[in-house]
Amino acid sequence: MTIPDTVRRRAMAAGLAAICLWGSLAALSVLAGPIPPFQMVAMTFAVGASIGIVRARYRGIGWAGLVHWPAKVWLLGIGGLFGYHALYFGALQLAPPAEANLVNYLWPLLIVLLSAPLAGERLGWTHLAGAGLGFAGVALLAFGRGLQFTESHALGYALALGCAFTWAIYSVLSRRFGETPTDAIAGFCAASGLLSLVCHLAFERTVWPASTTAWLAVLALGLGPAGGAFYFWDHAVKRGDIRALGAVSYATPILSTAILIVCGLAEPTGALLLAALLVTVGAALASRELWKR
Repeated sequence: MTIPDTVRRRAMAAGLAAICLWGSLAALSVLAGPIPPFQMVAMTFAVGASIGIVRARYRGIGWAGLVHWPAKVWLLGIGGLFGYHALYFGALQLAPPAEANLVNYLWPLLIVLLSAPLAGERLGWTHLAGAGLGFAGVALLAFGRGLQFTESHALGYALALGCAFTWAIYSVLSRRFGETPTDAIAGFCAASGLLSLVCHLAFERTVWPASTTAWLAVLALGLGPAGGAFYFWDHAVKRGDIRALGAVSYATPILSTAILIVCGLAEPTGALLLAALLVTVGAALASRELWKR
């Protein structure tokens, strides 16, 4: 099915909104305080599910419209949302965060590479070059912090690579289920939140937010990067230019670092400016075809 350019542009705007929201994840997580990861996912996904339920009820969609999807749709949605976060937390437990995050940020490049075999998209040199420049920018930013990959953390790196493949496959295959409305994300968030709650009760000690600011940060996480952003992303990957979205996604860690600097939680560096330039050039290259039309 051919998607009109106006629809693609709106979907790309939704994708950019998701990326901007993900850029606020680190700063909001710091404000929320030391909440155990699975507890955080359970709380924020509950908010994320509520967004979809309220949205669906406002549009006159009943409960059946939120849950009556084929098993393969549920498998993809829960595997993408819960699977990614479970692997990510495992990677952070078994490898240094900076190194694990760099491996995890192979997912935008994998989205570009997998869009041809899994979504039937045609890859041009601009898409590959754009994704390559984006990864180079993120790698520059990461290595500027002094990375050291060691064999002792090999399992953590493998889990981080699993994160990258999980999110990339979820994003690309979502395009194959374009007939499934974005309302389904509410069910995926609810199911993933319940699984996270089970993991929290089994493996973690409950730690509630320590202040009003921390509670507001948790709410903001659920409304934004750890909940609401999934609705924007779903619309973007189903209706937008997924090849360009992959390259543009490398703006996420750049925005994240910039927000931390603005909030006084990190120091500015020359590496950040150069990384931002590489990501910007890469995003412009990868999306050139869409904007020219």
